Amino acid sequence: MSSTADFTTSQRWRYAIKPASWPKLLVPTILGQAVGIVVAGGLSIPALLLGLLFTLLNGTFIVLLNDWGDREVDTLKRRMFPHSCSPKTIPDGILPARQLLVAGAAAGLASVLVAFLLGGLMERPWLGPLGALCALVFVAYSLPPVALNYRGGGELLEALGVGLLLPCFHAYAQSGVFWAPEWWLFPGFVALSLASALASGLSDEESDRAGGKRTLATAVGNAATRRTLEVVVLLAALLWLLAGSWVPALPLWAMVPAVLIVLVHGGVMLRVSSQATTGAFAAQGVYKRLLHRGIWLGALLVAAALLVASFRGLL
Repeated sequence: MSSTADFTTSQRWRYAIKPASWPKLLVPTILGQAVGIVVAGGLSIPALLLGLLFTLLNGTFIVLLNDWGDREVDTLKRRMFPHSCSPKTIPDGILPARQLLVAGAAAGLASVLVAFLLGGLMERPWLGPLGALCALVFVAYSLPPVALNYRGGGELLEALGVGLLLPCFHAYAQSGVFWAPEWWLFPGFVALSLASALASGLSDEESDRAGGKRTLATAVGNAATRRTLEVVVLLAALLWLLAGSWVPALPLWAMVPAVLIVLVHGGVMLRVSSQATTGAFAAQGVYKRLLHRGIWLGALLVAAALLVASFRGLL
C-alpha cells in the first residue's frame, strides 16, 4: 500500500502542488522583481504582492496540469519502477485526474486575470498579455494539440518560460519598461533554466522513451545530455560574468560571487556526473540537487548584488 494512502485532503493537495519544486518559479520572480525595482528606482508594493500572487497561481496551473498531461507516462513509469520512483499524483490515487484538471485550469485563468488586474492598476498595458503568454507557453509545452514535450523542443520552451518570460513579467510589472541594460542579466539565467530543463529528463529517460516523449535524454541518451547541460552551465557563468560589464548598475566584482557559486556547484556536479547514469535515480537526484542549488543561490546573489549596488548609490 502506498505511504500516501492515509493522507488527509489537505496533505493530498500539498503533495500535488510539489512545494519542493517551487523555487524554480520563485527565484526568477525574485530576480525579475529586483531588476524592475532597480530600473524603476523604487519598490512598488502592489507590483510585488500581486506579482507574487501571479507566480503562485501560474505555478499551481503548471504543476497540476503537467501531472494531468503526463498521467499516462507517469502510470507507465510507476509500472516500470514501482520501488524506485516517488508516488505520482494521479496513478497512485492521491487525487483524481478531473480534480487536477479543474483546479489547474482555474488557477491558470486566475493567474491571467491577476496579470490584467495588475496591468490596469499599475498602468502597464502589456502586463496582461504577457501574463497570458506565460500561460500559453506552458499550454504549448505540455498540453495537446502542441505538447512540445512529447514532440521535441520542450526543454527550450521551458527555458524560455521560466528563464525569460517570468522574470521579464516581474521586471516590467515593477518598472513599466521592456528594456534596460539590467535585462542583460537574463540570458545567463535562461541558460541555467535550459540546463535545469535538460536535467529533468534524466530520471524520466526510460519511461519517456517508452511513452513516446521526445526529450534530449530520449534522443541522445543520458551521458550526452549530461555533457550538454554541463557545457550550458559553463556558458551561463560566462554570460553572467559578461553581464557585469554590460549592466551599469553593477560593478564587475559584484557578479563574481554568483559566478563562483555556479562554477563551484558545476564542478561538484562534474565529480558525481559519472554516477548519474540511466536508472541510477539516487545519483541523479544528487546531481540535480547540485545543479538547482547552484542556479537558485546564484540567481539570488545576482538579485541581492543588484539591489545592494542600487541602494548604495552605485547606479
